[in-house]
Amino acid sequence: MNPQYQPAEIEQQVQQDWTNARAFNVIEDRSKPKYYCLSMFPYPSGKLHMGHVRNYTIGDVLSRFHRMRGFNVLQPMGWDAFGLPAENAAMKNKVAPAKWTYDNIEYMKQQLQSLGFAIDWERELATCRADYYKWNQWFFLRMLEKGLVYLKTGKVNWDPVDQTVLANEQVIDGRGWRTGALVEKREIPMYYMNITKYADELLQALDTLPGWPERVKTMQANWIGKSEGCEIHFPYNAEHKPGDPVLKVFTTRADTLYGATYVAVAPEHPLALKAAATNSTLAAFIEECKRGGVTEAELATQEKKGMDTGLFVYHPLTNKPLAVWTANYVLMGYGEGAVMAVPAHDERDFEFSTKYGLPIKAVVKPKDSELALPLKEAFVDYGICFDSDDFDGRTTEEAKHKMGVVLKALQLGDLRTTYRLRDWGISRQRYWGCPVPIVHCDACGAVPVPDDQLPVKLPDNLVPDGSGNPLLKTPAFLNTECPKCNKPARRETDTMDTFVDSSWYYLRFACADNDQAMVDERVNYWLPVDQYIGGIEHAILHLLYSRFWTKVMRDLGLVKIDEPFAKLLTQGMVLNDIFSRKGETGGIEYYNPAEIDIEHDAQGRTLGGKLKADGKTVDYGGMGTMSKSKMNGVDPQAIINEYGADTARLFMMFTSPPEQSLEWSDAGVGGAYRFLRRVWTRIYNNSIFIQGVSDECGGRYQDYKYIDLEKLPHLVTARRDVHAALRQATYDMEHQQFNTVVSAAMKIYNCLLVSIEKSIEPLDLFSTGWKRRQERRVQHELISILLRVLAPITPHIASYLWKELKFAGNIIDAPWPNVDEAALVQDEIEIVVQVNGKLRGNMTVAKDATREAIETLARNHPNIEKFVAGQSIKKIIVVPGRLVNVVV
Repeated sequence: MNPQYQPAEIEQQVQQDWTNARAFNVIEDRSKPKYYCLSMFPYPSGKLHMGHVRNYTIGDVLSRFHRMRGFNVLQPMGWDAFGLPAENAAMKNKVAPAKWTYDNIEYMKQQLQSLGFAIDWERELATCRADYYKWNQWFFLRMLEKGLVYLKTGKVNWDPVDQTVLANEQVIDGRGWRTGALVEKREIPMYYMNITKYADELLQALDTLPGWPERVKTMQANWIGKSEGCEIHFPYNAEHKPGDPVLKVFTTRADTLYGATYVAVAPEHPLALKAAATNSTLAAFIEECKRGGVTEAELATQEKKGMDTGLFVYHPLTNKPLAVWTANYVLMGYGEGAVMAVPAHDERDFEFSTKYGLPIKAVVKPKDSELALPLKEAFVDYGICFDSDDFDGRTTEEAKHKMGVVLKALQLGDLRTTYRLRDWGISRQRYWGCPVPIVHCDACGAVPVPDDQLPVKLPDNLVPDGSGNPLLKTPAFLNTECPKCNKPARRETDTMDTFVDSSWYYLRFACADNDQAMVDERVNYWLPVDQYIGGIEHAILHLLYSRFWTKVMRDLGLVKIDEPFAKLLTQGMVLNDIFSRKGETGGIEYYNPAEIDIEHDAQGRTLGGKLKADGKTVDYGGMGTMSKSKMNGVDPQAIINEYGADTARLFMMFTSPPEQSLEWSDAGVGGAYRFLRRVWTRIYNNSIFIQGVSDECGGRYQDYKYIDLEKLPHLVTARRDVHAALRQATYDMEHQQFNTVVSAAMKIYNCLLVSIEKSIEPLDLFSTGWKRRQERRVQHELISILLRVLAPITPHIASYLWKELKFAGNIIDAPWPNVDEAALVQDEIEIVVQVNGKLRGNMTVAKDATREAIETLARNHPNIEKFVAGQSIKKIIVVPGRLVNVVV
């Protein structure tokens, strides 16, 4: 055993031992409880970042802990390998996305392995491999058969120069990121998955997920957005008859119907297009709207613009005409593409009406006061209806229901439940993704690819140049035969949204080697995932789509579970200093903290710094999430090379609770390394004696037969303190508070240190008397506890020392240590000593000492005599088990 801690040497050796033993490759063992621990799989961007390290270390700690608790543990890994970044990198580097992706996978896999994660690599998958995405295609066709996939037109960003669809993030200030051309909004055929069919179940089932953070469940509930409201029909003419066409709107505030002063429709609405046919100014405005945002977030922040169409609809209850406006904040894809505008009681309508001088009519007032008119802002609260004919005096809740009843009787509306959730558009007009298994035939239309022709393979040698989808220029892919009539046909060139790939990968890990079926009976053994770990940024779409996908697979008889993830942990971000400098042209250049001579204040807080290269000052932007764009990432490989994987893991677990953000600290990394070095050195110095105890007891690490231990109080105290720390570590590990588990390990180390320092003199080191035997056995026990508590967090050093000290078996197969409750029993306790409420020391008393005995001890305590200094004692207050306070 080397006297110096050499992490590179021992970590490589330990990892090789695990590989040779296939230590983490598991099968379905029904004799044990199962534990499926999964971290969200990474996109192969090129390098791991510290956020990855934190995420996967959390999962690995839980996996190793549960293995020690007797569980059959599965921890797999794969690659979310399709997507736009690979195409962008391919254009930049002039290589095929496949080569870029597979090269990155190879490097990142080596990084993961160097961190010592207990991963079953035999289950590895990559979503860009045909043996994976074949089943995307197969399931797409099953959903198509069931009506859960359909084709309809959808709005996209279109670059007229590159002749390609752009993702939202590729549109900058309304222009294409590559060409700078003004982006157009186009309606094109797209495939959708009918997730709205499951909206109510997805919402209700959130109540069956006690292991999910409430924040995430609230985010999902809000995204699904169940609304109880009313559909209201606005006739197109004053002489409306039942069955005549109407403009339909949905509102959750039917109580404000009498306050509607106009209606607003989306720029693509048939009414707006009809009016634009004879109004060039309106037509130009609609064209302008096509260059605006397409997401709700963009619509919420952009300037509200609109234009009068010159058309009218009629109020369903008063029959008064209401002007029809077209507005850029109304989305055609939501509801009927129309809203009733009630400016007095809606902030957005109030803003719009104020801008364009439209009427504002109040019809709801507070329950206990009057409205101050004219309104200076919208009154959006509930209250009492007024100026609403027969509804005057009703509460808003009463009016909402009654309004629906009245409108239904008039055949001009009805009470209705709607959802904010919209069907999932999965078509992407890009190359690097799973091909949609459809063939387009002039004679037969859109024809599904037969199962025996799957997978439809994506060519992996194309290099996109940004000018459209390269599949459209690849005859070998594009041209095919119709599966129905065998005539010449064209393949669908849309690929699937990458959320499709990640919506079921957790199922495939259970049976990744099955090339005959999407899933098999092993899924019913492993699923649901017992612990899922990932960032809060995936709290809505990925998790929602995965839940939907699972429910569809259940309904098709492929799985038996209702929900995919039993418990969810959303880890915090890893933060680091941000340094930048504004260039001469106004652009901002960011610098890695390693390039900066950083200036700190007396408390160690960062003040600023100078660039090492030129000695000039840079701007300090505070702490922010590590990212490539801000250049403030820390390469985990550099940490591993200098300090070892165990140091990186220990720092990540110790610095903050897992759900909170972690501030990067070079000093903290150094501190973690020094602790492991101290553990190594202390154990090395006592290794010969610990090995001797192992030889005596056959490597056992519990159930020692201690003789007359009470005669050695330093050992009794050490065992009591260690088992108390162990009890806390066990509780904290079960509750995923890994930072305090590390604290407990440090306490155990300190107790071990004290027990050694209080042992017999070095000259008597080779004594074979009962006292020395007991000291060695206690130290043997405490070291076995220390190494097992550290094993999930720093597995390399723990495994190596376990083997060197001749403990039985491999530490990865050792059980988590049990708390010896008998060791926690105390005959004496320590209590605080105060004078006039101020701390003046402490003293040891018998656990069952009487109040009188404690008072006597206090009077005679040297510190009490010192601070009383001859003054008369008025009274002595005893708080049993805690303190004694002498009042003078």
